[in-house]
Amino acid sequence: MQHNYKAAVKVRECIGGDLILFDDNAFKKAFSGYEAIIAVMACGIAVRQLAPLLKDKWDDPPVVVVDAGLNNAISLCGGHHGANELTKRLAKTGAYPVITTATEVLHRPSVETIAGTLDCEIVNRDSTRTVNSCLLRSDLPVINISGPKVVMVDPDVTVLKKKGVEKENVEKKGVGKEEVGKKGVRKEGYNRKTGVIVGIGTRRDVSSGNVADAVKKALYECGLTLPDVELFASATIKENETGLIEAIYGMGGQIVFIPAEVINSINVPSGSEAKRLGLNGVCEPCALALSREKKLIMKKKVYDNVTIAIAQ
Repeated sequence: MQHNYKAAVKVRECIGGDLILFDDNAFKKAFSGYEAIIAVMACGIAVRQLAPLLKDKWDDPPVVVVDAGLNNAISLCGGHHGANELTKRLAKTGAYPVITTATEVLHRPSVETIAGTLDCEIVNRDSTRTVNSCLLRSDLPVINISGPKVVMVDPDVTVLKKKGVEKENVEKKGVGKEEVGKKGVRKEGYNRKTGVIVGIGTRRDVSSGNVADAVKKALYECGLTLPDVELFASATIKENETGLIEAIYGMGGQIVFIPAEVINSINVPSGSEAKRLGLNGVCEPCALALSREKKLIMKKKVYDNVTIAIAQ
């Protein structure tokens, strides 16, 4: 239909991809040749077409359904495998992201989110159901173990493997004792007392991927890595920002939210849009508030929907 086609064109303008006109073989073609599917049609049609094709959530492409009026973008299949993130990206078209996976609706991290943030693959996929159920109720530690080692785990422990670093860990020298924290891990040789503070500001409803990418880029530009970070910091107005919290948790870090009175007591070098919220800044004063030397080694820098400042 013409209205579906117009909506599909807007979707393509938003995130790219190919347009496939709907027929009885459209989903079969998309399943075999594409990494993700956005179906501009009624959910009922998509469900009937998808039913005989679905086999395994780990291998099936994620599927999002968008209505012809671009009112809703529904994460239909593979929510933790790309569909949820697609719905958020489609918000630029005006479509509301409809996400029903339990961890997301209850503002909790998932194993898949943690793996994605850490750029890891999940080795024992069957474990994720049990571990995600536990994550709904409480925080779990993310433990980094450097090798060479042999690891034996129970069925309710998920094993993540870093992508493309098989040889790197074997060649590391000076391997010492792993130190595990409540929400993360201190890697070998890392002195928590001398780590930097990363201050973070975000736009509303930022994705965890945006936050993690911004942090990693900023650290790289300063010649730092995640183990060099002592704490992350943001303003108390961000304490319910799900994407921010998921990103920090996924990176194995801890975040402290700084109250307005502390933020406004600190002089910062950069101007900020946060003044309209009654704050003289977010990322810079938050980083300085927790730092020991009260010195910025990176002034505020913008990365898409995220601002980062680093202090020591």
